[in-house]
Amino acid sequence: MKRKSWIFSLFLGMILLSSGTELLAEGFTLSGILDSKVSFQGSTEGSTPFLFGWEEYANLRLQTKIGDRADFYGAFNLIAAAGSSAIAAGGFSGTASNPFSASTSIAGDNYVAAMELERLYMRLKGEYLDVDTGLMRLGFGFGQVFSPSDFLNLRNPLFPDARPRAVLGAAASVYPEDTIKLLAFTTAPKNPFNANGKGFLMGISGDKHWDLASVQVLYSFESPQNTSEYGIHRAGLSFKADMELGFIVDLLYRYNHEAHTDIDGLSLSTGFDYSFFNGNFYVLTEYLYSGAASSTAKSIENQTGFSNRNYLCSTFLYRFSDYTQINLTILLGLDDISFSPSLTLDHDLSQGITLSLTGRVPLDRDVFTGNGLRGELGPQMTGTNGLVTAKVRLRF
Repeated sequence: MKRKSWIFSLFLGMILLSSGTELLAEGFTLSGILDSKVSFQGSTEGSTPFLFGWEEYANLRLQTKIGDRADFYGAFNLIAAAGSSAIAAGGFSGTASNPFSASTSIAGDNYVAAMELERLYMRLKGEYLDVDTGLMRLGFGFGQVFSPSDFLNLRNPLFPDARPRAVLGAAASVYPEDTIKLLAFTTAPKNPFNANGKGFLMGISGDKHWDLASVQVLYSFESPQNTSEYGIHRAGLSFKADMELGFIVDLLYRYNHEAHTDIDGLSLSTGFDYSFFNGNFYVLTEYLYSGAASSTAKSIENQTGFSNRNYLCSTFLYRFSDYTQINLTILLGLDDISFSPSLTLDHDLSQGITLSLTGRVPLDRDVFTGNGLRGELGPQMTGTNGLVTAKVRLRF
């Protein structure tokens, strides 16, 4: 009952805030998305050959100006689900964990629901210096698929709808020139109940932009804790060139003295993209090398990471018209020859309303030969023989 009252109070507060924006601030904005999604998947467990899921997901964002020198940002996620979507709500704000814990969820007659705070921060603006502090997104790198240097919000093509995670921290941005940005940042430890300061993270980055190219360098230090007596160092480099052929290189090296990281601490992606037929046909390909001790490797902290070392992801997008397009994406594990092709058809029903139909089939050598050579992206490892999803998205 208390949780229901809390959610009701939040919505009541939003209504009062929106009705009194002229008194509180200038330029109040409410925006967001609402997804209504139904999914069917074949299970590899013989007792349950088919699974059904239904999910309603909303991301709501608030922004308001406070005078000429400050902005307020807030965002939260709402989700209601049933079936397989309630059992494992993969992609809820960028995590594959289940958000429906006993302390945060509400159970209805045929659904469970949860709410999550996604962003809550302020920006203080100066002529050459901006300061952000709070629960916010700190993103790095120019990679479109893997982007290893974006180590605070690692990506996985298997979760294309995942929203980037926020971190509790602060950042100061300096702009010596219009094409140069210098950033200093710090974040709280990954364990929010750690009160001794171990695992605190701090770092710096620099961006330089030209007409046809951009480069970013990054360094961060994570203070010593039980698993890293000397702390963890991270150094990254990201480069992109936008000519007729787009080119990208993105890498991050993670060094932990105790783990004897060596080359295993390297995570590197490189690729290209190109458009044909006046932009109607688009091709994107990226390769990822994920060292066993790198930030993109699968671990207790990074559940959506990669178990092997070499991966290739290719996307082929064709636009039939301004309203309809089809997208084929193939994620390939080169070490164990497993791959996961997905096909998505998008159609804009009207302005702000999009219908999407997606099919994904996990495959590996065991599917074709039956010799037990199971791959990371195959059906036995992912627990599904195939997935079909229908989704309607509203943007406002």
